Amino acid sequence: MKIGIIADTHGNLEGWQRAWDVALSDADIVLHAGDVLYHGPKFDPADSYGPRTLAEALNACPVPLIVARGNSDSDVDQLVLDMPVQAPYAFVQLDGLRVLIAHGHITPPDELLPLAQKWGVHLLVTGHTHRPLCAQRGDVLHVNPGTVTYPLSENPALSRMTCATWQDGSVVHFDVTSGEELSLG
Repeated sequence: MKIGIIADTHGNLEGWQRAWDVALSDADIVLHAGDVLYHGPKFDPADSYGPRTLAEALNACPVPLIVARGNSDSDVDQLVLDMPVQAPYAFVQLDGLRVLIAHGHITPPDELLPLAQKWGVHLLVTGHTHRPLCAQRGDVLHVNPGTVTYPLSENPALSRMTCATWQDGSVVHFDVTSGEELSLG
C-alpha cells in the first residue's frame, strides 16, 4: 500500500497538481493534514490561489482523501468539499496500519504522541509548521509533509514546496517543483 501525504495547500491548485503529478498519483489513499482551501491572514495568496478550483480538484481525486481540519479551515469549506473535514483529528486503520492525522495547531505533536502511543498508532501525520519532518518517536513514526505553498524551514535545503509518501514503512519527501527526493537526515 502506498499512502500520499500532503498538508497546507492553502488554496493552491498548482501546488496540489504538482504534488499529484510528482508523488501522489499512484497512491492508494491520500492523507491531508489540514489548511486546505484558505491562506489566512499570515500569507499573501499564492500565484495559483483558487480555493474553488482546488476544491473541485480534490473532489475529483480518484482515490480516497482523508482530511483533518487545520487552523485556516472553516465550516464553510464543507459546503464545497465532498469529503468530511474531520476535527480535531482523523483516525484511520489501513490493512493493520493505524494512522492519526492532525494539523497540529490545537494539540502540538509532542502532546499528540502519548495519544498515538495509547491508541497503538504507527503513523502520526501533522502539518501546520510548513516544515518537512520524519522522526521515529518510540513505536510512532511522525511525518510532516511540509507544504506545497509556503515553505518555512530555516534549513535552505528543506525550504521548498514538499509532500511525502509512505510505503512499506518508508517515508519519502518530494520537492513538488523539481520532483527531487529529499533527504531529511
